[in-house]
Amino acid sequence: MRKKLVVANWKMHGNLAENKRLFQAYIDQLSSLKNTDVVVCVPYPYLAQAQSMLQNTNIAWGAQNLSKDVAGAYTGEVSASMIKDFGANYVIIGHSERATAYCESDENIATKFIQAKAHELTPILCVGETLIEREAGVMQMVVGKQLDTIINTYGAAVFAKSVVSYEPIWAIGTGLAANPDQAQSMHEFIRGKVATLNETAAASMKILYGGSVNPQNAVQLFVMQDIDGGLIGKCSLNAQEFEQICRVAA
Repeated sequence: MRKKLVVANWKMHGNLAENKRLFQAYIDQLSSLKNTDVVVCVPYPYLAQAQSMLQNTNIAWGAQNLSKDVAGAYTGEVSASMIKDFGANYVIIGHSERATAYCESDENIATKFIQAKAHELTPILCVGETLIEREAGVMQMVVGKQLDTIINTYGAAVFAKSVVSYEPIWAIGTGLAANPDQAQSMHEFIRGKVATLNETAAASMKILYGGSVNPQNAVQLFVMQDIDGGLIGKCSLNAQEFEQICRVAA
């Protein structure tokens, strides 16, 4: 059985003082957590603070994006090796808030995925459809295309010990989560697509659900067979709510 994983995505929130309180609350409340891995993905400037406070705890940390390039004249970009310098083990890739606002193509996201793997960072690849695409019944086609860009270039084996997060774009930050059957159906599709090409990779790949997860709906979502945990936005900024979600997963 795959161990559950809960990832906090702070997005563009935080300051040194608030972060310290939140990190400490995480540490205090989750130190006894069993059977679930916890990761906190923070804005770049706070990677050093995350490393300082979370090392030697049961909580890992990561970044929310990385450059597709190794190094060079790319002002404002942050490379995988820079993220690794701060002890991070995870990085979110292709979140719809970035893909939409900064016009990231599937090809660009695929290159970032491989950069993460090459630098021993666990990629958390975000995939998902818009409300119009779901209502049109083409959600599997949309998500399948996002996966195909990686599979066709690098092969399905790259998904071994990687993380995919299904985040229906219509559910992110809206308070309207996918229902458990909708989420399970897509998770089953994602795992099945990889499994047809590489069963070993599909078995070790974790698939998270993201999009308006809270302590109440987590109870229903996390019992589904192919849902291996959650990528948590708003509720990760509240230590009590985040703890409840982690304990539901455990």
